[in-house]
Amino acid sequence: MEDASMHVGIRGPLDQELGFKTIHCDELEKHGPDHVARRIRDRIGDHPLYLSIDIDVLDPAHAPGTGTPEIAGLTTRELLNILRGLAGVNLVAADIVEVSPAYDHAEITSLAAATIAYEMINLVVCRSR
Repeated sequence: MEDASMHVGIRGPLDQELGFKTIHCDELEKHGPDHVARRIRDRIGDHPLYLSIDIDVLDPAHAPGTGTPEIAGLTTRELLNILRGLAGVNLVAADIVEVSPAYDHAEITSLAAATIAYEMINLVVCRSR
């Protein structure tokens, strides 16, 4: 389902060059989380959604415990608001990857990942009501 795939929080040009629809971090900064959630919803329509969150989409200030930290990422608030903006989508599976607690002495990356997982579960539960 390439026509329903999207990468959010990209900071470089590679994914777009490979044909993926992308939402660059600069677009999020300019238009906000509601705009990003709306673009995702428009893209996926009623298709089943597999949602994979690479924790390094978050700025290292919010998730330092990853193998590939990269500056200028999303804040936890931005990511949670994007997820909340997806209420009602047909989420059928989800994961969170690249969480490396050994690189985070304060455990904020694990806390971010757990909160993201909670929001993903809410998407499933709210859809099934």
